[in-house]
Amino acid sequence: MTSHNTDPREDSHTTANGGDVWTEERIRALGAITDLPTAGRIFGLGRALSYELARTGDFPVPVIRASTRYKVPVAGILTSLGLQPSRSDLTPGDMRSVDHHHEIRSIDPPHSGGDGKKEP
Repeated sequence: MTSHNTDPREDSHTTANGGDVWTEERIRALGAITDLPTAGRIFGLGRALSYELARTGDFPVPVIRASTRYKVPVAGILTSLGLQPSRSDLTPGDMRSVDHHHEIRSIDPPHSGGDGKKEP
């Protein structure tokens, strides 16, 4: 029979008072984007406060709102903590974010002022 450790002090990701320990390695392992509650825990914020700060635009790092969900780029978290994001933190695999620039289309041509009229 396998026993599970229930003492939070013996979990390498938990402090003696039950708080999370976020190492650089653990943050980078999240991938390129994480959810808002996880990002909040990295900054020592509770779930409700994280959502309130995101809603008011006061979360410690930029937040992306996708429909009803909030997503947080890990590179922003690393930067705010004074850690240098690596290329793998920004895009998956060996693909650069500009590799698909030919697929990006603009509604207004670049020479337009946004009102559909050409600039002189």
